[in-house]
Amino acid sequence: MNRIDRLFGITTMLQSKKYVPAEKIAGQFDISVRTVYRDIKALCEQGIPVSFEQNRGYFLVQGYFLPPVSFSPEEANALLLMEKMIFRFADSSIYNHYATALNKVKAVLRTPERERLEQLNSSIKMHVPECFQGNFDYLATLQTAISGKYIIDVEYKNNNGVTTVRQLEPIGLVFYAAAWHIIAWCHLRSEYRDFKVVHVLKLSATGLPFKREPHISLNDYIAGLKLPGPPVVR
Repeated sequence: MNRIDRLFGITTMLQSKKYVPAEKIAGQFDISVRTVYRDIKALCEQGIPVSFEQNRGYFLVQGYFLPPVSFSPEEANALLLMEKMIFRFADSSIYNHYATALNKVKAVLRTPERERLEQLNSSIKMHVPECFQGNFDYLATLQTAISGKYIIDVEYKNNNGVTTVRQLEPIGLVFYAAAWHIIAWCHLRSEYRDFKVVHVLKLSATGLPFKREPHISLNDYIAGLKLPGPPVVR
């Protein structure tokens, strides 16, 4: 379970009970008590009024409630169209998450709206060149590394067929020249480099924080590119 889903789950849990001890939250979501403290702090920072009473636990301040999620038919239709695009332009790691999210949307629609959405689904098709489709499964891991500022290990084959193993500090993802690219600080070359995702042979998240801070912004890096030709990774 990702952190956003967990925060939503904790809020729902607090809404359903008068008091919830930190240990019970930790057990419910299979996390440490210290992580519970961080999550509660994050909820408070987002404006959710969580309070604490000694020997009883956390509770939501009286009068607060989490409204049910609802979508208009037009919003649901837009999400359905995006599903088609994501299936063609992203990888399975992203598509699977998006499909799960869309199922949640469908679950809160009324039956007639859901039936119309299913009918629309069979009436939309996309055909794109194979060059837009990668056989990789890395985008979700890359998003997590970028947002969490985690180092990643990659095995990469460059345009000349040379394979190297590198540690990268990814600052962004860019889609151009019919492909996804990782923009990252490369420990091997000690500079920012552009890596084509389809050329990544292996990728793993280390969980280690960035060593170089602060990084330039993705916009600043892109400003120095002459698209669509990427810098050659060597």
